Amino acid sequence: MTTTIDYFYTHLSPFAYFGHNAFVELAKKYNCQINYKPIKIMAVFEKTGGLPLGKRNPARLAYRVLELKRWSEERNIDLNINPKHMPTNPMAVDCAAISIAATGGNVSLFSELTFKAFWSEDKNIADEETISSLIQQAGSDPKEVLALTDNAAATYEQNTQEAIDHDVMGSPVYVLNGEIFWGQDRLDMLDKALSSGRAAYTTEI
Repeated sequence: MTTTIDYFYTHLSPFAYFGHNAFVELAKKYNCQINYKPIKIMAVFEKTGGLPLGKRNPARLAYRVLELKRWSEERNIDLNINPKHMPTNPMAVDCAAISIAATGGNVSLFSELTFKAFWSEDKNIADEETISSLIQQAGSDPKEVLALTDNAAATYEQNTQEAIDHDVMGSPVYVLNGEIFWGQDRLDMLDKALSSGRAAYTTEI
């Protein structure tokens, strides 16, 4: 029986970028299936107590910068801490990932390219031409993918509600057998859970 991992994320998250390839390789290591579930991160924040950057305490913002620098070095990923097009609305590109997954395309590659475009190359991922180019680079037909926008938008809402129902608090979150692993810095723990085959931990005391 194939093990499935739910992957809740948004392309607006630099930490999802840091963990993306490492997570995909981890899933391959254990022959796991990934359910790609882009979410409306601001809606998740609203329901679970998270705050957008503009409303965070200066101390938290300062520590975020340290973490971005550390993980950029750790993962060997060039990162623009303040991307040219930040803030932006990731809905269109998140929905494109949903449509690519629905059509059997290479959603992993698409997300990898999208993260890089926004966080390393200062491209506008809310721009339709940019999205179309990323879709094509990932091996899918932009017209086919973008024609599914309405269906993808509905799935986007469903993913977001599912995330809220599962107490997902940010991006990225990996869910294995109902157990939440929040943050790409928890991938080692996810690896150990997969390796041991242990039962999922719960929040019950």
